[in-house]
Amino acid sequence: MNKFRSKKFLFLSLAVMLVLSLLAACSQNTADPGESKEPGNETSSNSGEEVKELSLFIDAPWYPVKEWKGSVAEKITEKTGIKLKVTVATDDKQLPLMIASGDLPDLVFTNANIDRMSDSKLSYPWNELIEKYAPEFKIDNTRIAIHTMDDGNFYTVRNAFATQEEMAQNKYAIGNDGNPGIAVREDILKELGNPSIQSLDDFTKVLGMVKEKYPDMVPLIMDKDWIEQYFIQQIGVEALMDGWYEQDGEIEYAIKHPKMLDYFKFMNSLYRNGYILAENFAHANDQIDDQYATSGKAFAHSHTVSAADMDNIAVKKNGGAYTFKMLPSALSSDAKSVSTGLGFAGTFITKENQDPEASIKFIEYLASDEGKKLTMFGVEGEHWTWNEEGYPNLNYDPSDSEFVNSNGIKWWYLYNDGITEGMLGYVPGTQKTQALMERKEMTIYKPEIGLIQTQPDSEEKTIKTKIDEMIKNEKVKIYLSKTEEEAIANYENMIKTAESMGLQKLVDWANQTYQKKKDLFK
Repeated sequence: MNKFRSKKFLFLSLAVMLVLSLLAACSQNTADPGESKEPGNETSSNSGEEVKELSLFIDAPWYPVKEWKGSVAEKITEKTGIKLKVTVATDDKQLPLMIASGDLPDLVFTNANIDRMSDSKLSYPWNELIEKYAPEFKIDNTRIAIHTMDDGNFYTVRNAFATQEEMAQNKYAIGNDGNPGIAVREDILKELGNPSIQSLDDFTKVLGMVKEKYPDMVPLIMDKDWIEQYFIQQIGVEALMDGWYEQDGEIEYAIKHPKMLDYFKFMNSLYRNGYILAENFAHANDQIDDQYATSGKAFAHSHTVSAADMDNIAVKKNGGAYTFKMLPSALSSDAKSVSTGLGFAGTFITKENQDPEASIKFIEYLASDEGKKLTMFGVEGEHWTWNEEGYPNLNYDPSDSEFVNSNGIKWWYLYNDGITEGMLGYVPGTQKTQALMERKEMTIYKPEIGLIQTQPDSEEKTIKTKIDEMIKNEKVKIYLSKTEEEAIANYENMIKTAESMGLQKLVDWANQTYQKKKDLFK
């Protein structure tokens, strides 16, 4: 009897242990997917290696993607074994405060603070990390020259950059959304008799017709960040007001351009004729102009080359029945587009980084052909296939920001280039593509001018900051002048004020810098 009982007890014990082990296994397999895990406890599905988490600060309060999620982020993690803990800036003062306090994450992605972060006290030099950890990571000499600081190191490479030669060699690289454009209501044009719009005079005449026939409609609404770009180029000014232009080998500040007064007189005439609103210059955010355009309150919408495509998507979603079309990229024989850009933003590996080796290898992958296409176009086979002519056939509309953002397409371009990004704009049959092709024809590249950059805490930086802040305030007075004579007087006063603040000293420094830097492009 005792022997029987001991066997029975043994069988019961084994059964209980088996059930408990099965329950434990099931509980592991059905863990809450939202449950947080310690960094290093996950594994990459591709390699079986542990997934490392790096912290990333994005120095752009407007950034539309704020979490490391979506199909592109997941695929990058699969390929690299890296995931990112993302923080997007709340304002433009946050990163400078972090720098001052020494409280930096593993990675920083910035445009406004590239010079400040290019400091060996704050960031690892890429050239040293590449030599030590990623010797196969090759970066061309032009990009290295652009980003090399006075200490002989380069700490980042900006995305979205391409030389004129690279652009010329790639017919399907036509640029990106960072180009100005104006969209107009097609139905209203038809009601007005389809008047031709082939010049600035034609356009202003149509705005007058709209104001007369539709008094409750705003003839032209402008995105608060894109007020100047389209018209200043049509007038023939090669730079925005806080920029430099080159004439006969000499550098001058854009506010002194011979045609700058013509631009101000034109903008002032739009206001005095009632074609634009005074409050347009004080919009609280960059959504207000979109609401005017897509709710039927405005005839023309000044924004970027994707204005018509994006507005049409929004109008359709709202149940609207009208459509927008883009104006020609050149509405004047004087139209000029000069690209002095060195790219948009760059990624820094900070001295607080816990794994600089993994970080530079992560960037190396993003810089590869596979990485650039994944970042910019999405997952191959799911979001796009490669056309044998040399561009991606996209399975989505790149102007559909909701789809693009939810999938994380484009926005993880911590390293990319203007060629890959430029191909994202090539979608045959779209208005954006047509506008970009027109702009490519009229654009010349002078990145050497982009190298005229004031250094943090320098006297030139102080002078330029004060002048630019003054211009920001005074230009609105010119726009809203009651008469053309008042606009001219306000413009002349702005120039005198800039000169009293040290403009000539700044220009002299810019010319000295330009003469040194331009040789990098020979």
